[in-house]
Amino acid sequence: MELTRVGPGSDDASLVRAIIAAAPALDRKAEAEICRRLAPRIRLFGLRHLRDSHAAADLAQQVLLMAIEKLRAGELRDPEKLTSFVLGMSRLTVLDLRRNAALRDALLRQYSDVAEAVTPADPKVLDREKLARCMHALTERARSVLVLSFFGDKGAAEVGRELGLSCENTRVIRHRALVQLRDCMTAGKEGAQ
Repeated sequence: MELTRVGPGSDDASLVRAIIAAAPALDRKAEAEICRRLAPRIRLFGLRHLRDSHAAADLAQQVLLMAIEKLRAGELRDPEKLTSFVLGMSRLTVLDLRRNAALRDALLRQYSDVAEAVTPADPKVLDREKLARCMHALTERARSVLVLSFFGDKGAAEVGRELGLSCENTRVIRHRALVQLRDCMTAGKEGAQ
């Protein structure tokens, strides 16, 4: 295999050939040189079409990343056409960005009132003493299932294995315990409302 000399004096095609020849290893010097050469062109293209310097910088980074990945995979058929290949990717990426922005704007217009209409709920103050009484009113097994499920952050199968229950039985016990706990916690509140 002939080694290609990589550096500022190399043409784009020889850099592409060096990247392809190095695969599956990486020729970081050739990749860096391609990025150094093409980044300003992509940024200029982005500035012209996106009219935002930050978006143009993001475009350059995204396109260079895609280009290097495609070069490593050997997907560029003609190394002489690297610049056309990269500018074509830039054009498609800009079109995709515009399409996504238009979709996002349409969704924001459609659902913008919803965000204003929704007010955050007031945080509920938990009556810890009442919760302790209600938990104590549960059976030992129901209490264990709830504690392992919510404080231990375990799924039904894991809780069931730990307590010697089937997964289905654990779910039933948890459901019934939650209903009993909710009823206990809300008891007396209906009359107050």
